[in-house]
Amino acid sequence: MIQYLKNIWSGLSSTFTGMRITSGHLFVKKVTIQYPDQRFPIPSNARNRLVLTPERCTGCNLCVVACPVNCILLETVRVVPDDPHQELYENGQPRKMWITRYEMDFAKCCFCGLCQAACPSDAINHTTDFEYSAYDRADLYYKYQTLTPEQAAEKERLLAEFKAKDKPAVAKKTEKAADHPVTAAPDKAATQTLTDKEPAPEA
Repeated sequence: MIQYLKNIWSGLSSTFTGMRITSGHLFVKKVTIQYPDQRFPIPSNARNRLVLTPERCTGCNLCVVACPVNCILLETVRVVPDDPHQELYENGQPRKMWITRYEMDFAKCCFCGLCQAACPSDAINHTTDFEYSAYDRADLYYKYQTLTPEQAAEKERLLAEFKAKDKPAVAKKTEKAADHPVTAAPDKAATQTLTDKEPAPEA
């Protein structure tokens, strides 16, 4: 009988304790918001969706090397001197590499920030944008190159022509170097005369 009454008292006391805690939260400020009409502020250093500034990218490939999940694909073509279209970076230096392909697969990205840290020209950065979910995985494949496929093919053609034009000059230099081989410096130990050596001890 005593145990029965104890069980009743335990049930009632736990119920009143829960009601007391619940009623205490009825009169405090609400912490929930009506998303998406209302939003919490996002820190400026949040690591969300990456974005590339093609005008700054030098095609150095450091971001590709730094990425631990291989979500960045980069292809470049060297700028030739006789290219009619020349560009300058923001610092005034001439562009040396055309970015023919720069793609990111955000289905793989782990938002580690290593690509941003490795970029020497501050061309790739994290943004505060986190709402880019998609039903199709292909929609998570972002392309940042500014050249069209036709323009990229034209840059590759100009580079191939420049290499073909430069081959005779390279071959001529090679032949000239073969006609005049550089003789190796004589070995000092081999040319040392007997006079340089210490005299033999007398018997």
